[in-house]
Amino acid sequence: MCDVTQRTDRLMLLDTASLYFRAYFGVPDSVKAPDGTPVNAVRGLLEFITRLVHDHHPDSLVACMDADWRPQWRVDLIPSYKAHRVAQETETARDGSYAEEIPDTLSPQVPIIEDVLDAVGIARVGVEGYEADDVIGTFTGRATGPVDIVTGDRDLYQLVDDARERRVLYPLKGVGTLQITDEELLREKYGVDGSGYVDLALLRGDPSDGLPGVPGIGEKTAAKLLAQFGDLAGIMAAVDDPKSKLTPSQRKRLDESRPYIAVAPTVVRVAGDVPLPDVDTALPREARDPGALDKLAERWGLGGSLQRLLTTLER
Repeated sequence: MCDVTQRTDRLMLLDTASLYFRAYFGVPDSVKAPDGTPVNAVRGLLEFITRLVHDHHPDSLVACMDADWRPQWRVDLIPSYKAHRVAQETETARDGSYAEEIPDTLSPQVPIIEDVLDAVGIARVGVEGYEADDVIGTFTGRATGPVDIVTGDRDLYQLVDDARERRVLYPLKGVGTLQITDEELLREKYGVDGSGYVDLALLRGDPSDGLPGVPGIGEKTAAKLLAQFGDLAGIMAAVDDPKSKLTPSQRKRLDESRPYIAVAPTVVRVAGDVPLPDVDTALPREARDPGALDKLAERWGLGGSLQRLLTTLER
């Protein structure tokens, strides 16, 4: 298993799909390889990584991947989990898994991204049965040094912990403008710290993930309830206490949502026990496989985007 518990350097974890989606939509699709294949996501991601390394100086970096973007164990608990993202059952799947609908000029770029990261020597980790969020959560939990999580997914705010130097770098515009998300910002925007974000998220719900939430309880109401009763357990204890200051409608809706509330924490909370493979997370100072990288650069026309990354890594 991967052991990062002895490392005390700065670890950067990339929610890779989140970043290459942003690159795909942020870089013109006129950026193409010599054979006409779009490579805007590939080149955009390389530029993102270059900027992140240059600006934040990580000692270690892991590109975390979605080996399973809709794990069955989450679907078993909440069948609507990401259900609207399901495009069609894959023709080759034998286990009933599904393919996520993504732009058809993006999906061919993902294997190129993986090949380039491998040739450069940037650690790339995905684990069957888990989402990238779970891989990120496990790396974060095991690390002893500072951790920077780069993601456009607010779900990972749950990992923010000032005492342990865990923060989320949330791209507002590319990765040149990042929201440095710490506990102060979370309390200011949401009224909770990192550990309280799971309770806020499951009460509020998230249509983009197929999480229904509790009807009638939006983000502001959820934050007020958490401030009043401390946590989800405190809120549910208040439901059972006729003297508590819940409104009749809040009490009714929370009571009717008990089946959802019982399972939602497991679905919303990122896993911390993913069986990580042995992997060298140290940021490479030179390409791991220069020959393969030269061939990839020529075939896909990666040009300055790749060279800028390599130059930045050499520093």
